[in-house]
Amino acid sequence: MKLVEITPRQRTRLYAALVKKEADIRGKGRGTFFRVGRKAQAKAEWKHKKFQGSIRLARGDAEVVTARVRSSKLEEERKLLSSFLGFVDRHCGDGVSTIMIQYT
Repeated sequence: MKLVEITPRQRTRLYAALVKKEADIRGKGRGTFFRVGRKAQAKAEWKHKKFQGSIRLARGDAEVVTARVRSSKLEEERKLLSSFLGFVDRHCGDGVSTIMIQYT
């Protein structure tokens, strides 16, 4: 499992932007991530069309976004992490201050 902590720039609602962008892309019938499970205001779970595993997003204090990237296969987990970081960079990169990855 890898724990990704994303700190947004000041006055940026990063969690809301990520969830909205994923929904917009999925609504157009495109994209590789899709939301699964119950909808909650400060939590979401995403899966990838191609890679096994899941990403659990949570909004924390000061709009810090925590993502738990988890897969049963190590190689799939690496690809899932890479895909997620690419998504964040492409769609919300200007709103990100720092990204910290913790290997557990």
